[in-house]
Amino acid sequence: MCGIVGLFLKDRALEDRLGEMLSDMLITMTDRGPDSAGIAIYGKATPGRMKVTVQSDAPRTEFPVLETLVRDVAGKSAPITVKDSHAVIEIDREKVDALRAAFAAAPQTFRIMSVGETMEIYKETGLPKDVVSRFAIRSMRGTHGIGHTRMATESAVTTLGAHPFSTGDDQCLVHNGSLSNHNNLRRDLLRQGIGFETENDSEVAAAYLTARMRAGSNLGEALTSALDDLDGFFTFVVGTKTGFGVLRDPIACKPAVMAETERYVAFGSEYRALVGLPGIDAARVWEPEPASVYFWDRDGAAGQAMLAA
Repeated sequence: MCGIVGLFLKDRALEDRLGEMLSDMLITMTDRGPDSAGIAIYGKATPGRMKVTVQSDAPRTEFPVLETLVRDVAGKSAPITVKDSHAVIEIDREKVDALRAAFAAAPQTFRIMSVGETMEIYKETGLPKDVVSRFAIRSMRGTHGIGHTRMATESAVTTLGAHPFSTGDDQCLVHNGSLSNHNNLRRDLLRQGIGFETENDSEVAAAYLTARMRAGSNLGEALTSALDDLDGFFTFVVGTKTGFGVLRDPIACKPAVMAETERYVAFGSEYRALVGLPGIDAARVWEPEPASVYFWDRDGAAGQAMLAA
């Protein structure tokens, strides 16, 4: 099953409501996957700084240690914002690798959820309404975001197994479906230096797109390549620092619906996830075509492209 939502804002006047709208969309999809949930929010960037979002199963005892660890790496110049079991560290870009090394050497278990100039990822086991409440998602502002509520069918119900998956700076993916060649792809990607935290096939899909974009592809080109290189059935919604993309496999057996107005582009596994959005009655609503790429990018001249396979 699983439920996916995504929202890409064109109208800056809606940015204060991004968290609110995404939260309502995700909660509506609860019965498609009640075991875990997560949301990626793309917000404001600080020049030269990166946001490192980390998770702990024992935040009360481990986050005070986190503060000491971060101070040893970055001095007092890296503020930390704690949100329940997650903490967002704002750190100079050149110190991110040193922070990763410090986490790896620490006896505590600090799991990196995401790294990026603008992206923060919050995910945990439990119902979407509870995950949204724990992290105060409704109050978050930003330009775009994606969310997922999971029904685990091939791996355990864990925080790391929840979506979104992030394998590159400001990049994340949510997935509904199953890949058949993910083990072979995982081996290839490991040889390219991309690491994995789980056995989930969705993390492999995220890493594949990361590898393509590191090689110079934009989001639309990377998704187009996926049609040739990924076997199985899938619906992907992907976020980058400036972009938002959707791809369904050639059979397209997983449900999907999109809506576009002058103010936003929205995605939901079902139309009911979109009914609360402003102006939805006047939106262009459609089912994304199989084996076709849809993407919007703030830095692209076209704004939207659709590439048929």
